[in-house]
Amino acid sequence: MPRASRDGESARVTTFELFFDLVYVFAFTQVSGLMADTHSALGVLQALVVLGLLWWVWCAYSWLGNQAPADRGVVQAGMSIAMIAVFIVALAIPEAYDDLEGGWYAPLVVALAYLFVRIVHATLYVIVAGEDRALRRQVLGTQVVALVPSGTALIVGAAIGGSAQTWIWLAAFVWDVVFTYVSSRGGGGWRLHSPVHWAERYGLIVILALGESIVAIGVGVAQEPIDGPIVLGVSLSVTLSLLLWRAYFTRIAPAGEHALQRRTGARRVVFARDAYTYLHFAIVGGVILAALGVEEAMAHIADPEAFGWFGASALGAGLALYIAATAAFGRMSGLRWPVVRIGAAIALAAVIPLLAIVAAMSALVIVVALLAVMLVIEDRRPASGLYTPRDAMGRL
Repeated sequence: MPRASRDGESARVTTFELFFDLVYVFAFTQVSGLMADTHSALGVLQALVVLGLLWWVWCAYSWLGNQAPADRGVVQAGMSIAMIAVFIVALAIPEAYDDLEGGWYAPLVVALAYLFVRIVHATLYVIVAGEDRALRRQVLGTQVVALVPSGTALIVGAAIGGSAQTWIWLAAFVWDVVFTYVSSRGGGGWRLHSPVHWAERYGLIVILALGESIVAIGVGVAQEPIDGPIVLGVSLSVTLSLLLWRAYFTRIAPAGEHALQRRTGARRVVFARDAYTYLHFAIVGGVILAALGVEEAMAHIADPEAFGWFGASALGAGLALYIAATAAFGRMSGLRWPVVRIGAAIALAAVIPLLAIVAAMSALVIVVALLAVMLVIEDRRPASGLYTPRDAMGRL
């Protein structure tokens, strides 16, 4: 069978891939909702585990879409089926750890639907690999071998339930991440045909995550009559989302794409794996955590009482994680150490105790001010002193 592959290095994201990603809009909202409903550190961990599983599926299909056009033939058919299963996973997220009476047992539904999506992906990848034996071996050796223990753990965790389920599911996710990394050392047999498609794909998932930060603004005040504090809170929250967009897309994202284009073969694969598949989970996770903090702030935007530790931790830690991850991404892309950005990440984490004792409105003002100052300083400093691309061909 001939190998199906991208037309060239300039191939772009297809509209069908954008359509596929729409289920993640709902999934991100469900993950954020699970965090908000449980209102505990354990609940946040549980939601992040589910987010990790969803992220791993999305990354798997991003690699597939770079290997072969997603809007044609068997790939489109398979991704259409997978899309339904991903939506089922997202729909069951509120019950993923605490099954409601009546209906099917939700934790098992999540586990089985997830496994189905992974099996569809592995099957499609073997098909599009065609006569590329190295790629077929990599798919079978990574996707299939990794899926047996992780899939078993997901089913066992769902059957046991309780607090043990969280740790068993976390172990399943960690196994997938670690095994994939080890089995693809040096690039393995993976292929990355189009740097343009790859950078666009991950930029778009960041956009979807930022969209959740916008949705969170409305969720926090959806049942309240509009007034002055709400208008001011909305203005601050939307400004925060704009600053997060700017922090990624104006400097960091172009550097990542250029780094991909400078590399070829296994070097490109390794960079795509480390800087995108792995590091972007921290970027997206940071946005989702920050969105939870924004939702909490908007729900208490007119209250003079202290914001509280839960909302403050989500807001401060989420933003700190996002900024730190974008700084690391820039560095991996061949940019000099972003000292200002690293300092901002440290500051955002350090002010969490302050955010907890001030009013929600004040908490939003503080984080918006910190991010704005960071970006202003970056913009005012010469590129040669802050974000000068250097030739990183000798480093992976």
